[in-house]
Amino acid sequence: MSELIVARHERVLLLTLNRPQARNALNNALLEQIASELEKAARDADISACVIFGNDRFFAAGADLNEMAANDMPATLNDIRPRLWARIDAFNKPLIAAVNGYALGAGCELVLLCDTVVAGDNARFGLPEITLGIMPGAGGTQRLIRSVGKALASRMVLTGEAIDVHQAQQAGLVSDVYPAGLTLEYALKLAKTIARHSPLALQAAKQALRQSQEVGLHAGLQQERQLFTLLSATEDRQEGINAFLQKRQPEFKGR
Repeated sequence: MSELIVARHERVLLLTLNRPQARNALNNALLEQIASELEKAARDADISACVIFGNDRFFAAGADLNEMAANDMPATLNDIRPRLWARIDAFNKPLIAAVNGYALGAGCELVLLCDTVVAGDNARFGLPEITLGIMPGAGGTQRLIRSVGKALASRMVLTGEAIDVHQAQQAGLVSDVYPAGLTLEYALKLAKTIARHSPLALQAAKQALRQSQEVGLHAGLQQERQLFTLLSATEDRQEGINAFLQKRQPEFKGR
């Protein structure tokens, strides 16, 4: 049985985590598969967005503790996981998390790598590593604080306690909440809406949004303007303007 189910829905790639016996714990093999599929999607001109889903009961309950238990300090220093996470983070197209149930530890960190989050009303998010005598190690402390702010991020990391979907939405971690049985449907609907737009504009906008969390305002504004200027030379820009003026739907080509 494959641990990652790959499917296409028009211009959207759907990656479904499929380790139900381990509550979708993210072992190295699964992270490698996710990274590889995203890299292929980045090169595929017919894919404009990607959705990552778990199942109706859980997204991913953390890292695989059996793998972690075998790693002492030298093994941790040479762990391949940072490189796997970096490959996932490098995906240059819109990435949407569709979350039901628990997104804990590494599962929450995978959610934090996504550009937006559609969640079911049963979703819960947490970084419980502190309860195991460790701490988040795949970006959890850095990305969570940028997403929900210092006070809530510190509370979650230092207590290990999870928050429910309504707290997550109020804090800005989640964009949309639906009944759990409809989460995937609405995540795909959102992804298809996004995928209708110019691929070049989507990639540029994602790059600018990412920069806003990594550099100061002045540098971010400069980067935004540079990307805006580069888009002015594309065929898609002219097609978008012409379509609007002619009151028709644009046909973007990614050029």
